[in-house]
Amino acid sequence: MSSPVLSLTWHLARSSGRRGLQSQLLAAVVAAVSTFVLLLMIAASLGSGDRADRTAWRTPHAVPAKAATAIQALTTTYVRHEPVTVVSLAQLPGREATPAPPGLSAFPEQGEVYLSPALVELVRELPADQLADRLPGPARGSYGTIGVAGLASPDELVAVVGRVPTDPAVSTAAEGGNFYDEGQTERATIATFSSPKPSLFTGLDQQMAVLGVVLLVMPVIVLGSAAGRLGAARRELRLAALRLAGATPRQIIAMTAAEAAAVGAAGALTGALAYGALLPALAEIPYGIGAWYTWQLWVGLPWLAAVVLAVTALITVSAVTMLHRVATSPLGVAQQANPRRTRMIRLVLFVAVLGYVTFSTQGSQLGTRQLVALLALFYGAFWLFGPWVVDRLGRIAGRFARRPATLLAARRLSDDPSGAWRTVSGLVLAGFVAGFFSVSQLSFGFPDQPGQVAVVTGDSAAAQRAAAEARTLLREAGVTATVTVPSEDDFHNPLHGSPGLIARVTGGQDQIDTAVTALTPLTAGRLPYTQDYPNAMDNVVTDRLGMVSTATLAMSFLIAAASAGLTAAANVLDRRRVYNLLRLTGTPLKVLDRARVRETALPLAVLAGGTTTMGVYGAYQLNKAADSTMNTSGALQLAACVTIGTLAMLTAISASKPLLRKVTAEPTQTAN
Repeated sequence: MSSPVLSLTWHLARSSGRRGLQSQLLAAVVAAVSTFVLLLMIAASLGSGDRADRTAWRTPHAVPAKAATAIQALTTTYVRHEPVTVVSLAQLPGREATPAPPGLSAFPEQGEVYLSPALVELVRELPADQLADRLPGPARGSYGTIGVAGLASPDELVAVVGRVPTDPAVSTAAEGGNFYDEGQTERATIATFSSPKPSLFTGLDQQMAVLGVVLLVMPVIVLGSAAGRLGAARRELRLAALRLAGATPRQIIAMTAAEAAAVGAAGALTGALAYGALLPALAEIPYGIGAWYTWQLWVGLPWLAAVVLAVTALITVSAVTMLHRVATSPLGVAQQANPRRTRMIRLVLFVAVLGYVTFSTQGSQLGTRQLVALLALFYGAFWLFGPWVVDRLGRIAGRFARRPATLLAARRLSDDPSGAWRTVSGLVLAGFVAGFFSVSQLSFGFPDQPGQVAVVTGDSAAAQRAAAEARTLLREAGVTATVTVPSEDDFHNPLHGSPGLIARVTGGQDQIDTAVTALTPLTAGRLPYTQDYPNAMDNVVTDRLGMVSTATLAMSFLIAAASAGLTAAANVLDRRRVYNLLRLTGTPLKVLDRARVRETALPLAVLAGGTTTMGVYGAYQLNKAADSTMNTSGALQLAACVTIGTLAMLTAISASKPLLRKVTAEPTQTAN
């Protein structure tokens, strides 16, 4: 005999009416948003790794001199503060032919110059004395083009120059020497382009993206869990009636799982389709070195299927976990008895977790995995602690309430603390992200000394000779500058103790770029550079952290507001009978709406403040581990984030007021 579970589930879903359909549509929307955000986060992480791999060929991978077939030199110059990577290649005579580098059809001959499409456009846009004259080779407009295989982004500025082995650009002078040369100026004998070392400008992208994923994954899980609990009260009453009519606990669970899985799968597939359709638009969002190639953000069918299944499973499990009371006490559910109290064990476990985290961060340097684990523990601790705090807040507020709206809100908080916690949990966890990123701006670079152009020489005597020539070159280029040869004991300039000269340029960025171009003939293997060069690593870290923090904060608050708004709308539908009974007793609609808002505002004020404080503490530990100073200016950013997030959540909750008005419009007909 076939099981009646599926047919009964389908019948109940069809007969649930408009209110049931609204709950199912809300759940499907939540599932779609959760799937879309998860796929976007995974795409950013995987795409960043792919981009890093595609830049590794530019870093010379040394082989023994006998096995070498060519010389490769990497140097970096800057124009308008943007890095331009210049790869010089020279075929060694009498050796086997060297394979073509990625993006080129053949190994470049002497004098051949290949540019990335973005660099071609920039060369044509700027005057020759600001950029084009730094590059050797053909007249402007006759450059070769580096193909997609050699680029990580359509916005990259890359040049490949063919040279002879005796060219100074590939001599031992191009090896660099200072610690900030690594990744920007390197030279080696090579046989292939198989370096495992990514570019300085892409090497940290994936780590930063993963950090954003870790900080966002819990709010997304919260949002996905909310989908499974939408319409929970109405579902409990319906299933409790079936349980009293003779349905077994297994049948009740199977019916709930089937309905939740169908709704979750429909929403998850919709989110996956939206992700695929929006890939071209998503690829235009810059990160790190620039925009993406569309295929870099495609996660592939296995990841796509895994996310759809994971979201569907999350929604299904979330719905099924609500059935414990239905299975064990259907009569209590039908009578809406036994409020869902929380136990003191939550506080004990929270204190234990918090003590462990505090102890783990004392007197030790934290690695990336340890920091990620601590962030996860913070999330878990507050997720465990939140319902307990909400329960106690409800009891305290109910004891001291002086207004009807406050009393109603307090009773709802103490009757269903877990449900109230789920409404505010998104912003509470987003508050942790805001607190963390607002003060975790790391700084390792040199003091800001704008307008300086540095030229490295072999020794102090060579620096003195080059200084006289530099004055002539700058004067002929129309650049007003003061040329000096600093002491090698002076570390407060871009040379940082290396022998060379400094040109202090006046007149703005155009004059600085012109000065770099004018001084290029003085260099042998290392192009003149500005302060962007020694500060490159610091700039990369702060730029990526800033991008990830901005994106994470925006998405966290968006997810939190969406979660709160959808949960508030679902609560209106679930409590329709209660609201109508209150209206029949004469309770004004304004009081009911105020109670809904206060039901959110009370736990939000206490818990969001707590997690924001923990975020600040986590950032302090990160800065301490990195031996960096705290970003005091982040206080304004933190205040703005918390304010905007709170207003967004309250606005989302207020958006369901028309629904409240509609479901209570005719209480005499709907109270039963």
